[in-house]
Amino acid sequence: MHGAGNDFILVNFWEQSLSLTRQQISWLCNRRYGVGADGFIVLCKPDDANCDVRMLYYNCDGTEAEMCGNGARCFARFAQRCLRLSNPTLRIQTPAGPITARYEAEQVCLEMTPPRDWRAPFPIMVLGQQYYVAYVNTGVPHAVLQHSDLENLDVRTLGSALRHHPEFSPAGANVNFFYCVHDNTILLRTYERGVEDETLACGTGVVATALVAHRYFGVRLPVQVRVRGGDTLRVETSSDGKPLLLGPATFVFEGEVEW
Repeated sequence: MHGAGNDFILVNFWEQSLSLTRQQISWLCNRRYGVGADGFIVLCKPDDANCDVRMLYYNCDGTEAEMCGNGARCFARFAQRCLRLSNPTLRIQTPAGPITARYEAEQVCLEMTPPRDWRAPFPIMVLGQQYYVAYVNTGVPHAVLQHSDLENLDVRTLGSALRHHPEFSPAGANVNFFYCVHDNTILLRTYERGVEDETLACGTGVVATALVAHRYFGVRLPVQVRVRGGDTLRVETSSDGKPLLLGPATFVFEGEVEW
């Protein structure tokens, strides 16, 4: 599946326990030797009685992550298909906390956990230049900075340098570069840890950037975020302050893998 170009392998472990190693997950996500994906997602039974399902998310290098916004939207539609669900909403258990998905035709609206660990833009020296970077955790840590020339930006080089900066150690951070094109519309490019490269979209990064743009740069909610893959995702907040992420969640193919 993919959510705005952010692609995932999803597997149904509802009736069995996960037994894949980090190396096996990394091989499956390899675009030359395996299936190819930005991440690997597992559907399994929850151990939280207040949740309907449990989502386990792994980066393409096989490391586990707490959350993935685009992955969770794809996961919601995957669970709906596998378990033949008819309810309009789905309560999902994640390591970052419970989240709620709402089905809206071919799209999914995700109610995420409240953002935390806010840091207003502060100066960072990297690659011999100073940048002003904001920080927020939207399930996973994100650094956010405004950049005036996204088209010519070397996201891999600058993103990697910021991702590994001591300010964000030891966990590191995903890095988001945005540019305001309207009072409620921004362009976004994201460097993802675990993938260690730019991805076409990042759900938690879309939310982090939209909220930073609103809080520190005067961008109006709801924020329309156009990602590198060309899709536009919408971010707003619920009445109790939780971020809402609306966007596509698309099935591509299903099949069997030979080991």
